Amino acid sequence: MLISSAFAQTAPAAAAGGDMQSSFMSLLPLVLMFVVLYFVMIRPQMKRQKEHRAMVEALAKGDEVATAGGLLGRVTKLGDTYLGVEVAPGVEVQVQRTAVVQVLPKGSIK
Repeated sequence: MLISSAFAQTAPAAAAGGDMQSSFMSLLPLVLMFVVLYFVMIRPQMKRQKEHRAMVEALAKGDEVATAGGLLGRVTKLGDTYLGVEVAPGVEVQVQRTAVVQVLPKGSIK
């Protein structure tokens, strides 16, 4: 009623040039969130996994370890995927290598 039809038809054409920039600006927060997520969560987790893998590969007989289940013991046998852990004199359990969460200092277990 108050807007002529010629003026209304030219308005979307004028806005089309800024539409590309508007689309990019709407994706920018999503990209920034992913970058922050990578540096805050993903990268530190990958670093921890790498350190754990190196620790598990470096296990040797006689090392004192703590497992994810809370068992403390001394490594007596080494296998590809399993370890023999002596938890008490004459009591040996078999655990997965990945279950070892910490190598304790020598003499920790008495």
